[in-house]
Amino acid sequence: MTETNRIEYKRELTPELDIEKEVVAFLNYKEGGYIYIGIDKDGSTVGVNDVDDCMLRLKDRIKHNISPSAMGLFDIAEEQKDGRSIIKVTVASGIEKPYFKTKYGMTPRGAYMRVGTSAEPMPQEQIDRLFAMRTRNSIGRIVSNRQDLSFEQLRIYYDERGKRLNDNFKRTLELLTDDGKYNYVAYLLADENGNSIKVAKYSSLDRCDLIENNEYGYCSLIKATKSVLSKLDIENKVAATITPMERIETPLWNKVALREAVINAIVHNDYSFEVPPKFEIFPDRLEITSAGRLPESLTKEEFFNGISIPRNKELMRIYRDVELVESLGSGIPRILKAYGEDCFKFTDNFIRITLPISAHEGTKSALSRHQDGTKSVLDIEDIDKLLIFCEEVRTIAEMLSYMNYSDRTKFRKKYIYPLLDAEIIQMTIPNKPNSRNQKYQLTAKGLELIEHLKGHN
Repeated sequence: MTETNRIEYKRELTPELDIEKEVVAFLNYKEGGYIYIGIDKDGSTVGVNDVDDCMLRLKDRIKHNISPSAMGLFDIAEEQKDGRSIIKVTVASGIEKPYFKTKYGMTPRGAYMRVGTSAEPMPQEQIDRLFAMRTRNSIGRIVSNRQDLSFEQLRIYYDERGKRLNDNFKRTLELLTDDGKYNYVAYLLADENGNSIKVAKYSSLDRCDLIENNEYGYCSLIKATKSVLSKLDIENKVAATITPMERIETPLWNKVALREAVINAIVHNDYSFEVPPKFEIFPDRLEITSAGRLPESLTKEEFFNGISIPRNKELMRIYRDVELVESLGSGIPRILKAYGEDCFKFTDNFIRITLPISAHEGTKSALSRHQDGTKSVLDIEDIDKLLIFCEEVRTIAEMLSYMNYSDRTKFRKKYIYPLLDAEIIQMTIPNKPNSRNQKYQLTAKGLELIEHLKGHN
C-alpha cells in the first residue's frame, strides 16, 4: 500500500514532525484521510514502541494546536501490521473550513490543503473564500434559549465509562459560545430541555392507523438515545425457523445496522431546524427520518463510499466519549452492508432510512447446517474446527496459529466478521473492538452449535 491523496505515512511522532499540518490538510480536504504512524514513506512497517504514549501525544497536539476545534473529527486507534503495532489516525472532512494551525492563524503558514500525496499551503484567496462560506448554523454557535442548565445526567454517563468531568468540562466539551454562553449543544445535553424524540407504531402500511406513540426526551439527548435504542430493541422481535439440524433465529432488523441507523440519525440531525429525528414502525418496515440534507461539499457517491463529514462534531465527540459511537465514519458502511444504498432517501430538508422487515418463513442463517440448505460461504469443517477451539476464550493470535493462518486481515474477513455477524462468537471487550486485550468467546448460540457437533461426533 502506497501513499495516496487520502493516505499519509509517518515513521514516528517526534517534536519536529509537523503532524498538525497533515491533520489540517485532511480537515480541509473534502474526503478527509488517514495518517499512519509507524510506517516509512516506502510503505515499510517499522512499528511504534510506546503506543499509549504516542496516542496521548497525538490527541493532545491535535486538540490544542488546531483551529477551529477538531474534536469529534478524528479517531486514533492502534492496529497491527506485519506483526508490529502501528497507529491509525482517521481524519474527517470538517464543515468549518478553513482549518489552520492556531499559532499561525488563517494564513498560508497555518492553513493547508491536500494536493496529491502532500500537504501544501493554502492560497490566501482560497482561505478568505472558505471563511466567507463557513457554516453559520452550527449548533455550537447557536445560543441556548435557556442559560439555567444542569448536567448531572451527563456526569453520570461519563462516570460510568471511568471518565470524570472536571470543572472546565463546559469549555472542554464545547458547550459554550465564544462569549461564554451555553450553546445549543449544551441545551440538548442538559438534564432538562424541550427536545423530544418520537417513536410511533402503526397497524397500517401508511400513517392512518396509529396504535402507539411514545416520546423520549425533555432530558439529556444521551438518555433519550438510550431510551429509543431500548424501545426498538424490544420491538426487534425474533422470528424462529426450525430445521432438522438447528433452530435459526432472525430478528426483524439487523441489530448492528439498526443501532447504527438510530445513532446516525440522532447525532447527525440538523437541530438548527428545531426538529428532532423521528422513528416510525410499520408492519413491513421501520422508517427513520432526520432533519437536514447532505453537507454541501458531500455528494451521494462520496457518502456511500464512506466519506464522513460530521454535522455536529460536538455531539459526535461526546457520543464517542460515552461509547455510543465506536469509531468515526463506521456507521454508514455497517448500514449499507446489511441493507444497501436503496434504504436511503434524500430530500432538500430530510434524510430517511427505511429498514424493511427481514424475517420471513424459511429464512436460513449465514452459517446454517441444514443438510439441504444453501451452501455456506465458509468451509463447514473449518468452522467446526475453529468453534471447538474457541470453547475457551481465545485471542485472534491464538486462532491464527491454530488455523495455520498468517494474514490477520484475511482471517478477520473470512472467519471473525461472519461469525460475529451471525452472533456465534462475541468480543470480550465489545465497546473497544481495537483493544490490545481483545479476546473472543462463544455466544449462547455458539455453545448450542458445539453441543450439536459433539452429539454427532
